Amino acid sequence: MQTLCRDCGRRPPPDAGTCPACNSSRVLRHGELHDLAIAHVDCDAFYAAIEKRDRPELCDVPVIVGGRHRGVVAACCYLARTYGVRSAMPMFQALKACPDAAIVKPDMSKYAAVGREVRAMMLSLTPLVEPLSIDEAFMDLSGAESLHRASPAETLAALARRVEAELSITVSIGLSYNKFLAKIASDLDKPRGFAVVGRVEARAFLADRPVGLLWGVGKVMQRRLAEDGITLIGELARVGEAELVARYGKIGRRLFLFSRGEDDRPVDPDREAKSVSSEITLDEDVADLAKLRPILWRLAETVARRMKKAGVAGRGVTLKLKTAEFRTVTRARRLRGATRSAEEMFRAAEPLLAREADGRAFRLIGIGAHDLVEPGRAAQGDLFGGASPDSGVDKVLDAVREKFGDDAIVRGRGFGVKLERQGPSKTE
Repeated sequence: MQTLCRDCGRRPPPDAGTCPACNSSRVLRHGELHDLAIAHVDCDAFYAAIEKRDRPELCDVPVIVGGRHRGVVAACCYLARTYGVRSAMPMFQALKACPDAAIVKPDMSKYAAVGREVRAMMLSLTPLVEPLSIDEAFMDLSGAESLHRASPAETLAALARRVEAELSITVSIGLSYNKFLAKIASDLDKPRGFAVVGRVEARAFLADRPVGLLWGVGKVMQRRLAEDGITLIGELARVGEAELVARYGKIGRRLFLFSRGEDDRPVDPDREAKSVSSEITLDEDVADLAKLRPILWRLAETVARRMKKAGVAGRGVTLKLKTAEFRTVTRARRLRGATRSAEEMFRAAEPLLAREADGRAFRLIGIGAHDLVEPGRAAQGDLFGGASPDSGVDKVLDAVREKFGDDAIVRGRGFGVKLERQGPSKTE
């Protein structure tokens, strides 16, 4: 049995109840502990943890990050979760479940700054860091033992201690031999957790768990599997690969591998974003197209700025709407060429919005760019233009906003609209 004290980093005797060196009870014990190298690191209740860190009066209070009354829960602390509050829950439901919660408006720039600090700590340990979001990433520490003179488990435990000491937030770690199992493991012992899934117990560990735990198995696929009498991963593991492919197509091979604890995807530090988007939950339901247009424009500007910072352009535009009855509507349009111009994205999305604004009231509106490519492959504008006709204006606007803030200068189309998103813009 291999051991590790998470608090002091020493390796206590296998039969020790607590660490003899520091008397900590947080001792890891696993037969493969120091032989595994793929980790998933996830910050605990990230937004809420940062707010509690910066506002000590919220320390013992249930905290919900999001808009008051309208919108959805962007994040919540673990105390709020004991009342049944969850991320993405409509705010009115969250307040009904936890009426005494402190509601904090999201501060995405602050969260992003902390996220960058955590990422920098990860990159100081290995270049093989694959970000999944602002607060989580995969790490591959293969070969790190010779570099750091410590096993991957020891290096990860030291990372957790450093994050806690320097940033006053906590992380949970999942350690395994592939990404799929590492991701599952990181959820097993939250918050401030460290869980291990090794090769020996992988199939037994998965057998009694629901198929919805598998990456890519959403509600539709769960229903299809249930119709075939498959609800547990162990039941799926008993079906042959050829039969799964015949039944479910390309995803059948993934189901075959994952159900057996197999995943050959590498940790990819250069994983490309698939989309960039921005959305807002409105203060009140809006049906009037004339009121929705300027909001769509400001969101398109936000996406354009994010694409420029990310160094990408998009070949498609997606419009997202949510009705007053919480039904989500998405519409997409392919562009003639790739762009990161707010004007071009708005022109593509506006007709989609006009078709959907048929009298229904909407509580949320969003726009996104997908099918991302390098900016050098972006559209070169009209027949006689070497660039988008608005590129010069865009550069001036970007420079002013960079210096004085996003609302320092506004085109007439977006005048009077101030975006206060209930959650983050996304780069996925």
